[in-house]
Amino acid sequence: MENSKIIIMSSIALALACGVTVFYNFLTAGEALSEDKISWIKENPIAHRGLYTEDIPENSLSAFENAVKNNYAIELDVQFTKDKEVVVFHDENLKRMTNDTRNIEDVNYDELKNLRLGKTNERIPTLEEVLELVDNKVAILIEIKDCKDYIKLSEKTYKILKGYEGKYAIQSFNPFILQWYKNNASEVIRGQLSGTFTEGSENLNALEKFALKNLLLNFKSKPNYIGYELEGIPKSKLENLRKKGVPIIIWTVKNKEAMEKAYKYSDNIIFENFLPK
Repeated sequence: MENSKIIIMSSIALALACGVTVFYNFLTAGEALSEDKISWIKENPIAHRGLYTEDIPENSLSAFENAVKNNYAIELDVQFTKDKEVVVFHDENLKRMTNDTRNIEDVNYDELKNLRLGKTNERIPTLEEVLELVDNKVAILIEIKDCKDYIKLSEKTYKILKGYEGKYAIQSFNPFILQWYKNNASEVIRGQLSGTFTEGSENLNALEKFALKNLLLNFKSKPNYIGYELEGIPKSKLENLRKKGVPIIIWTVKNKEAMEKAYKYSDNIIFENFLPK
């Protein structure tokens, strides 16, 4: 009888463990695409905010032109101005790149055009301008920044992209942006961004950080690929997704040593400050 109890308890424990595993796999599952649809995302290293240098500002037309010239794919960021123009810019605030102390969402586009990036004559471009410049010469990964109007930003970004014939994907840290694309523009390749959430995540509580870090909202976004921070690579999680046909891209790789580490766990890298030849 004692042996029977042990067997029963062991069976229950095993069933619970299996149940937890199945549920976890459900939460974190991606949506694998056929190789012919997504192989391009693995081909060329991806220049973070364009191929910028000390003399060429990030997310500028010159940075994107430099990436095209060197045959690197491009990663860029989009967000709204006050009057709902989709512009290419990373920070919430303009200070670091333009010395203007306002947030970009508080400035109309006509006024934004008068600002210059760093000490150059470069200005903040619109998404349309970047697409016209790149013109399908290299692939583009478009990060949609989280904001109060993220649904409207998703809608307008998609409206702009519908006329573009080049290779592109959208990506975001916000899984609900990807969910919008899944439900309304399922033909667009989606990438879930994640990482350690140690910087720039002051608006997230501990539970939200835990869920996003561990990809627990993938069941909402159903990403076709994952973009994960180099410093916090969850090896087993990412390997499990790769085995199921979901590519992994590691960001942001800043030297050849880091590149060698990243390629052990990924299919491609987002890089800056060096050339991954």
